Amino acid sequence: MRTVLGRPDFRLLFGALLASMAAESILLLALAIWVKDLTGSDGLAGATIFAIIAPMVLAPLVGWAVDRYPRRPFFVAANLATAALLTPLFTVSRAGDVWIIYVVAGLYGLSYLTLSAALAGLIRQLVPVELLADANGVLQTVRQGLRLVGPLAGAALYAAVGGWLLTGLAMTGFVTAAAVVALLRAPEATPADGGSRWTAELGAGLRHLAGEPALRRALLGYGLGSLVMGFTESLIFAYVDQGLRRDAAFVGVLVTVQGIGGLVGGLFSAALVRRAGEVGALATGVTLFGPAAVALAYPSIWLGFAALLLAGLSLPLITVGLNTLIQRRTPPGLLGRVVAAAEALVSGPQAISIGAGALLVGVLDYRVLFVLVGVVTTAAGVFLWRGRRLSAPPAPSVPRIPLQRRPAAAAAGAGAEPEPQVAHPTR
Repeated sequence: MRTVLGRPDFRLLFGALLASMAAESILLLALAIWVKDLTGSDGLAGATIFAIIAPMVLAPLVGWAVDRYPRRPFFVAANLATAALLTPLFTVSRAGDVWIIYVVAGLYGLSYLTLSAALAGLIRQLVPVELLADANGVLQTVRQGLRLVGPLAGAALYAAVGGWLLTGLAMTGFVTAAAVVALLRAPEATPADGGSRWTAELGAGLRHLAGEPALRRALLGYGLGSLVMGFTESLIFAYVDQGLRRDAAFVGVLVTVQGIGGLVGGLFSAALVRRAGEVGALATGVTLFGPAAVALAYPSIWLGFAALLLAGLSLPLITVGLNTLIQRRTPPGLLGRVVAAAEALVSGPQAISIGAGALLVGVLDYRVLFVLVGVVTTAAGVFLWRGRRLSAPPAPSVPRIPLQRRPAAAAAGAGAEPEPQVAHPTR
């Protein structure tokens, strides 16, 4: 990680993302708590996350738009637009205003997809291929580390002064990110003007994902896990309410505990990618989510802490493995469409599962649903692990040593052409 942070251009991007990720960490959970507080419904609180994920159906259009513009200015504009779309939250004051939270959540989901696609291309533009796992690992370490303070701070601020202050802080974070990235002076690649029709260009990301074996396996396995992983967005509120007998704000404590596991997972994610490959790292993360979900079927606060530590550990392994695989196996000019398509293929099943979870938590015991999540995600992890050789770890790089030639006079005296001196790498 020190190597990638030693690059001035990446350090500047890192500073910008620190501001936007801090805004995101205090806002997202607070939106769900806000809905729970206004309505008293676990299902409606979980549906807030569904509203964020629902815009993923527009992924092909978003990816096409991202690939048509230079990465840096597009990323700056998208952050400013994200800050602006949060302003309606200042008008929310009663249960009848919940629809405003859902509309803003949906627009934020569209913005999140856009920023993710633009960021993937920006990282690929700034960072050499061999450092992509380290760059993704650094960002995930910070994202997960912010869970140590962000959700707890967000819940505390919401309890003290309401949602308006959280909205203002989030807007400040996105504006700061835009201002810092605007200072970045990286060479901009001219977006390629595809010769094919725009309808064909929209589907280019999906065709690439379907045609590349490692990407196809990764998305099939992770998509299977996502079919049930979204249940947890509603189940966690039922776990706190019905199991632990605490109020909704305690969810912030649990997410903070999950952040500790995420911090550890982020620190080791790049090393795992180098050892097991991108698909292997993804498989490890999905598999670890299984026993974590099963443990949450029993309402014990200490067992719950252990389960959320394990779940937190799994998340950066999943993200770093998948993101690095996409960045390495995709041409730069196609990266926006591929990232957006991948987000849709993963988030689509997850959106369905969040919606299903919001309904099922009202009719089935949350403990049964947690067990179901554990069984399915473990099976998905095994499927991914069996395909780990599709993205074998890169061979250790060997420093290039200039070829040494014997003096011409010596070569002439020997009556032979000079031969290169081959340096053999040592282990």
